[in-house]
Amino acid sequence: MTAQPEHHDAVPPMRTIAELRAALGVWGFPGDLQSFEQELADADLDDLARVREITQAYRHRVMLRCDPQAMAALMRSTEDVVSELGQKMAEENAR
Repeated sequence: MTAQPEHHDAVPPMRTIAELRAALGVWGFPGDLQSFEQELADADLDDLARVREITQAYRHRVMLRCDPQAMAALMRSTEDVVSELGQKMAEENAR
């Protein structure tokens, strides 16, 4: 398991593939950097739409890790989410 980085308000630079690789190495979820490299290796690099899709997906994952609210939401248990949804549905039905 990788060390958890401290959350900051700033998102690391990810304007190039090299910067994205560096960000994934620090901020990525475990296995993200290896998965990113594998997806790029498997992609047809002439298919720029696919390369863009891959890089955007991994940039988004880094951005999630930099957002404390997003991480808190990801850490919630299924039971907690089910309970909240049940409460909201009950409130909506009571109206």
